[in-house]
Amino acid sequence: MINLKVGGVPEHFNYPWYITLKNKEYTKHNINLRWQDFHGGTGQMCKALREGTVDIAIVLTEGIIKDIAAGNPSKIVQTYVKSPLIWGIHVAAKSSFKSISDLENATIAISRYGSGSHLMAIVNAYNQGWDISNLKFNVVKDLQGGIDALINGSADYFMWEHFTTKPYVDNGIFRRIDDCPTPWPCFVIAVRNEILNQNPEAVKNVLNVINETTKYFKKIKGIDVILAKRYEQQLEDIKEWLSITEWNDGKPITTNLITRIQNKMITFNVIDEKKNSKGFIKNMYI
Repeated sequence: MINLKVGGVPEHFNYPWYITLKNKEYTKHNINLRWQDFHGGTGQMCKALREGTVDIAIVLTEGIIKDIAAGNPSKIVQTYVKSPLIWGIHVAAKSSFKSISDLENATIAISRYGSGSHLMAIVNAYNQGWDISNLKFNVVKDLQGGIDALINGSADYFMWEHFTTKPYVDNGIFRRIDDCPTPWPCFVIAVRNEILNQNPEAVKNVLNVINETTKYFKKIKGIDVILAKRYEQQLEDIKEWLSITEWNDGKPITTNLITRIQNKMITFNVIDEKKNSKGFIKNMYI
């Protein structure tokens, strides 16, 4: 039995993993796959990949590209969710900020440097024409840290996935000023190089199992009700999320996509230089 550890955020995007683990799909391939929740998001998972405490991670595209460029010994093996991620731009419910333009010189809560909440704050600032070098950040570790920072005033706004944070908008903790979608597919699957070298067939089997599940995920009877209950969401919000979310159909990631994303990240001053896109990916289906 091959032991593998997989990690991701405890959000609705990753419910297909829960299904496959519950059904013991991986044991059929002689794989003992264990799941770990990462409440701190992509920055925390990049650190875990570097340290070898997780083998496979479902991470934000921009975060892992930046970290691989900085030396993370991992490769992207495929896109996981190919549609954009919708980042809500949130302030405290009683905040005096009313529009995005009000936030130009405000302090931003981020989970970690290099995380999606950090990088997308830069993307949003670029979209608004702000001076990115003037951005001020407060590291808050996770979603709860962002809630606390906005409530206690140690940060002014916080960007997190629209639907995950919708309950906090509904209950009057957050007020969402606007949304900022990622200009690229949002989630990819990254694997440590050591695992890719030692157990490539096991990685292929894991990918085949999860791709088969995501292919029919939306057609599961009552999946909207299941997700709404599990993630404490309004049913209409889950239905909207399902309608705009597209998982990968098993196609490998291309160097052209990585190059296009790097070009955008350079434009946004997220990375300093473009590197050979072949160095970011491993095609498991050659």
